[in-house]
Amino acid sequence: MKHPALAIFLAVLCNQHLSVHVEAGEGDGFIRTKGVHFLLNGNPYYANGFNAYWLMYVASDPTQRPKVTSAFREAASHGLTLARTWAFSDGGYRPLQYAPGFYNEQMFKGLDFVIAEARRFGIKLILSLVNNYDSFGGKKQYVNWARNQGQYLTSDDDFFRNPVVKGYYKNHVKTVLNRYNCFTGMHYKDDPTIMAWELMNEPRCSSDSSGRTVQAWIMEMASHVKSIDRNHLLEVGLEGFYGQSTPQKMRLNPSLDIGTDFIANNRIPGIDFATFHSYPDQWLSSSNDQYQLTFLNNWLYAHIQDVKFILRKPILLTEFGKSWKDQGFNIYQRDRLFNTVYYQIYSSAKTGGPAAGGLFWQLLTEGMDNFRDGYEIVLSESSSTANIIAQQSHKLNQIRKMFARMRDVERWKRARGARRGRRHGRNRGRHIGN
Repeated sequence: MKHPALAIFLAVLCNQHLSVHVEAGEGDGFIRTKGVHFLLNGNPYYANGFNAYWLMYVASDPTQRPKVTSAFREAASHGLTLARTWAFSDGGYRPLQYAPGFYNEQMFKGLDFVIAEARRFGIKLILSLVNNYDSFGGKKQYVNWARNQGQYLTSDDDFFRNPVVKGYYKNHVKTVLNRYNCFTGMHYKDDPTIMAWELMNEPRCSSDSSGRTVQAWIMEMASHVKSIDRNHLLEVGLEGFYGQSTPQKMRLNPSLDIGTDFIANNRIPGIDFATFHSYPDQWLSSSNDQYQLTFLNNWLYAHIQDVKFILRKPILLTEFGKSWKDQGFNIYQRDRLFNTVYYQIYSSAKTGGPAAGGLFWQLLTEGMDNFRDGYEIVLSESSSTANIIAQQSHKLNQIRKMFARMRDVERWKRARGARRGRRHGRNRGRHIGN
């Protein structure tokens, strides 16, 4: 066998008695979960992916849509099969939602195009529904809308508490999930191109470090999403910080107290899988590169172990990267960070673990200098990093192929067993001898 690790992987899975049988509905292209694994059409699903928050914004201008097509084409050519992007733009310049419940059709058509193009290139999507931060509106815009209607609100964190604000958000969720795509002819909630909805990009509520405010909000909004759409998976959008439910683990956090709880938040019914982010260059900016890598290794390992043994759900690292704006940056440092992330994910995946992929921040294509933030990867410009990305895609694809072969073997065995059973039944019914 060309890949000895896959032989070990196969043996481990056999020992774990992992079922790869196809169940009802598993051939419809929707990604589902079973234990610590994602499933696509009955096979465990792994994905190398990327973030591209700008997709809808750029696609809302038809003359700029070739950039979206180019990004998906380049991503697909490097084996990337999962993208995370924004399904929000609240107030401000070129909004999707310019007032509560009122939408810019041209911007929505941009998102329609993004979903259609992703489908064409075989890329699944995670769509985030609101921002924690001010860019593209975020929770501040929702709170300001409520203030304009006479609500007395003292903090942007009232986004999580005020019933009027929560009503605005619920309406946005309903509008997006029920959107009819003018390119595909499908409602978003019926489209398997979408892997999952994300409640919020990096929710934070520093006014309540106990975590109770965010916990209650997630419970309410997860129930709301699932009441509209049972086809798609749902995740919170967490960065992965530990909270009061596991105080012994809080020492793993960087020195941030933001009112979320990785374990408690992901235990909520309706939350189908866990996510986390990692930016040691931001969180530990005064530390050297080696210290940041050590933190990264410990951060990845802890979360993968916790979803395996505590949450018993799959996990995706939905944001990671290293900025060229960091002091003393060189390409080798970024490549080493990517290799560190990818090694941890593959080590889990090849032994049947819960880590299913990582999505780097962020993918751009040529001619997008205005979107450069220091973390951007332009695959045609970053050959060493692009090669690392493509190698990881290949490794995860080999695991998917191994599962497909396992499923074929299982089908053959069941068919052979059924034939033998029928023959045995017929022979028992015959009269033999005088």
